[in-house]
Amino acid sequence: MMSLGIIGGADGATAVFVYGVFVTGPDPKFWAMLALGGVLAYLLGSVDFGILVSKYLYHDDIRTHGSGNAGSTNILRTFGLKAALLTALGDIGKGAVSTLLGRFIVEWGTGDPALGVYGAYLAAFCAVCGHLWPIWFHFKGGKGVATAAGAILATAPLVVLALAVVFFALAFSTRIVSLSSVTVAALYPVFTFFYSGWMGYDVAFTTFCAAVMGGLVIWMHRANIKRLMNGTEYKFGQDKNKK
Repeated sequence: MMSLGIIGGADGATAVFVYGVFVTGPDPKFWAMLALGGVLAYLLGSVDFGILVSKYLYHDDIRTHGSGNAGSTNILRTFGLKAALLTALGDIGKGAVSTLLGRFIVEWGTGDPALGVYGAYLAAFCAVCGHLWPIWFHFKGGKGVATAAGAILATAPLVVLALAVVFFALAFSTRIVSLSSVTVAALYPVFTFFYSGWMGYDVAFTTFCAAVMGGLVIWMHRANIKRLMNGTEYKFGQDKNKK
């Protein structure tokens, strides 16, 4: 069954949404603001706090240690709790700021607050892409969990709360952070589907964005998934040298 939505603005401008993809829209300002918000979100997402913390506080590059990932988990294993907290807060913050900026730009540019959700969800996706493939750091970044958490916090606070419960429940019970990350990434589009319906958002668009974001996070954990299947994945608190 085809999913079709019509977005109407105060000036009569519309955009048509089919199967999670915009196919037409007479108002060029909407598209321009949507693109601007996405580009700025990508650039903000490319500011990798894991790399910055390791470089300026420890005069090192986190990408040369452990898993080679620039995320807070590898930072924690390599440099400790303080560095991990700074990294996580920075990555969560940039995800939230990018998403709110995307919403603001579309609302301001079109004069229609109802269109802000499109700017927010696209910016969230672009911010995560920026974190995964940062233009400032040779397109080698983290796995996107903290940045996605910040983006979800800005778009759907109840969803991020539910995901946080699942994440920490799994993390403390299994001591495997990657398992928690992959699980919440898979659940994110499911929770978004119900949340968007409850809020009256465009369910097709928001769920599509959530599915792509969640899929990217899972894809970035493919090596972790292989180790999980082999029973060799790192457990929090485990000796780093233990196989």
